[in-house]
Amino acid sequence: GSWFVVQYFASSEEALSYGCMRPVFSMSSDRLEVSMNFTYTFTDDPAAELLYGNITWEIPNPSRPSHWVHAEDTYEGVYNTYVLDSDYKSWALLLHCAEKSKSPRYLSSFIMSRQPILAPNVVTYLREKLPRYDIDLAYMFPMTQTNCSNTNRESGLDRDTVRYVIKQSESNRRHPMKRLHKP
Repeated sequence: GSWFVVQYFASSEEALSYGCMRPVFSMSSDRLEVSMNFTYTFTDDPAAELLYGNITWEIPNPSRPSHWVHAEDTYEGVYNTYVLDSDYKSWALLLHCAEKSKSPRYLSSFIMSRQPILAPNVVTYLREKLPRYDIDLAYMFPMTQTNCSNTNRESGLDRDTVRYVIKQSESNRRHPMKRLHKP
């Protein structure tokens, strides 16, 4: 279902680059697969243009449904995602960990809520879980969910709408390494 990212961490960032991040999760009916379609803005974009993205994970072990691995082959190395904790109806804590050859480990984390804000005691409870995973809480930034575009604030931002927009943008864009060259 639909979520708001209320706090965000990325080991490669020293300041928050994103705002208005809203993921919509869905599960495949025929495979052990989780998809996340999401919207976000860049904090330094004066127009606050709403951008779209998507990630698909496979659940490699059905007895551990809280561990996901990226399904796309564009990610080098192992990119694991873990649901560290959730009550599924109001809040969740995700951890992403990438192990790439010849580069440092990349970590990111989302504290998510079904509402634009989350009670301070729940945020504190979830933040306290992160240091054991090498997350420096000084770089765990609040994610603003205000001054977002109308599309982002509407409850109608469902997975079908996000998928349609992503499909439209992908159909107009070619991967630079797959361009056709004329002889």
